Parts: sequence; structure tokens; C-alpha cells
Amino acid sequence: MSGVKCTDNTGQRSAYTEREWARIQAKERREIQRQRHLILAAVILLLIAAVMTFMVYYFVLRSHDYTLTQQYNKTDAVLGVGSTLTSGNVAEPFAGDLCVANGEVNISSLAMEAYSAGLFDLNNTETVYAKDIFTKRSPASITKIMTALVTMKYGNLDDIVTVTPTVKDIEYGSSVCDIKEGDVLSLRQLLYGMIIASGNDAAMMIAEHIGGSVDNFVSMMNEEAARIGATNTHFTNPHGLTDSEHYTTVYDIYLMMNEALKYDVFQDIISRKNYYAEYSRVDGSPVAVTWESTNHYFTNEADAPEDVVVYGGKTGTTDDAGACLALLAKDLYGNPYLSIILHAGSKDSLYVEMNQLLSLIES
Repeated sequence: MSGVKCTDNTGQRSAYTEREWARIQAKERREIQRQRHLILAAVILLLIAAVMTFMVYYFVLRSHDYTLTQQYNKTDAVLGVGSTLTSGNVAEPFAGDLCVANGEVNISSLAMEAYSAGLFDLNNTETVYAKDIFTKRSPASITKIMTALVTMKYGNLDDIVTVTPTVKDIEYGSSVCDIKEGDVLSLRQLLYGMIIASGNDAAMMIAEHIGGSVDNFVSMMNEEAARIGATNTHFTNPHGLTDSEHYTTVYDIYLMMNEALKYDVFQDIISRKNYYAEYSRVDGSPVAVTWESTNHYFTNEADAPEDVVVYGGKTGTTDDAGACLALLAKDLYGNPYLSIILHAGSKDSLYVEMNQLLSLIES
């Protein structure tokens, strides 16, 4: 049998029989085939792992997402105050500590001409009155409740703010604190002025200071609204001047106000009839001003019903929104209620109808 010459790994030439050489080549082919099989198996395992990961996400994790698009309902297993589960070891429902409503509540008790209105018992988490509380409406300066909430959550009230040209980017003739470009004052002063005097100029400076830009701050407002469940709300500015894409509901205002009341500084602001501020102009000259409340209960233009104490709130008025008011009131035992009206026909009728709402508070 003839031999076959080949070169081994050392570079030396060796002689093999044809049978030995065929056996060597067959072994090499088997090794190459085995390596291919291993690579194919690894690819298949990776594909299986990817498919399994997707299935776990889609059918397990993603299935738990709950988009808050429906109004709150006491019987809802997720958002309501009750649960169909009998086990004692269950998660607290989202709206477990919130007033909820299933449509209109106690609507026949009042002759309410305002478009939307609600009265909420905070201690008992009950909706006492509800008229169109889930209908989207222009909120005017009630918007500033959310502006205040974002400010308190993300801002440092001791920050010193220098007023920029952005202060002028508001509608001429709208309510202002009358701050000027170059003025130097604290974020706290801006917050008090925005709520008490309903200063749109203060709202713009707050937004720019905290958000870096007004647009970014408005995004923060919308994110916070979504976080607290105010799903029928969308903001386009921090002050509430009219825009077709700027809207909220009575119920969402209740959620914002309820959240803002967790901050002591907010409770202090809304309870004040006025606020005295000292700050400086661009040239260093001093400014001393007293911002007066726009709340008629604080200006002696309206009186609350007997046995009801008005603690404070936020007003709002534009041609599109009508006259609006969100109010914190208490009975003689100190039990708190939130009462909200959107789009009353006038400021006079607003307070007449607000007194109707407050008359439903039982002492």
C-alpha cells in the first residue's frame, strides 16, 4: 500500500498510509461537525431565552399595568375603596384613602347653575355632592394649585430668584404681583404671591426657576397630575390663562388640593388674607409690598354659612373658564371639607352657589 506524505504540527514531514490518513481526515470532519452543532445549539438556546423573556414581560409584567382612564368607582377592585378579595393580606387599593364617586351625587339637593361642582368630606372620604365632576373644563388660576404642588415638592423655598424677561410672557391685563425684570426675591415670596394675589408673573418665574424653562416645568406638572391619578387633566402653562389644550375637572382639582394640603406651607398660604414681602429692584433699591387675597371670604365680600369656617383656597376667573373656586372649609368640630366650583356665571353667583355647597356640611 502506497504511503502519503504530510506535514505535522512541528513542520516535520511524516509518512502515513492511505488508511491512516483517511482516519485522520474523518476525525477532523467529525470535530468540525461537532463544533457546528454546538454553535447551532447555542443560537437556539439564545432564541428560546429571548422568546421566554418577552413572554414573561408581556403576559406577566405588562398585564399588571393599569391605565387610569376611568373615573373612580367605589366598587372598582383596583381604584375603589372596597375589594372582592376575602384574604386579610391584600394590597391597599389606589383610592383607599380618597373620596370617590360613581356619577352624580346628591344632585337634586341644590339648584346649582355652575357647570361643575363637588363637595368632599376628607375625614370620612365621602363625596357629599357631585355635579359633572369628571367633565373637562378650563380651570383658570385654579391651575396654580398644581404649580404650587410641584414647587413644594421639587423646589427649595429659600432659593433666591432674579426675575428674567420671561416675567413679561403673560397676557396683558391679567392678575400679577407686579414684579419687574431684575427684581431679586425668594422662591417662597413668589409662591405666596402666586397663590394669594394670583400673580401670573410669579407663576412664570417659579416655572422657569424650578424647571429650567417654562415648558419643562409644565411637563413636570403633567407628570405630577398623572402620578396622583388626575387623568382628565392636561396643562400647557403654569398660571391657567386660556388654552384649548389646558383643562382639568372638579375631581382632579380635588386630587391636587388633597395632595397639596399635605404640605404645611400650603395650608399657611391659603389661610392668609394678605402677605407682606420685602425684596429689591435691579439697582438694589428696596421694595415693600402687601399682596391681598382674591378670595371674597377673606375680603368681607362674602360670608360663609353659619357653623362653617372657611379656611382658605384658590380662586380663578377668565372669560372661558367663568368664575372658579377651590375651597378648604371646616365644620365647628374642625372636620375638613373640600368644595370646588368650575364655571359659575359671575363672581357674585360663584359665592352664592359656594354657600349652597357649604350648607351641605353637617355639624
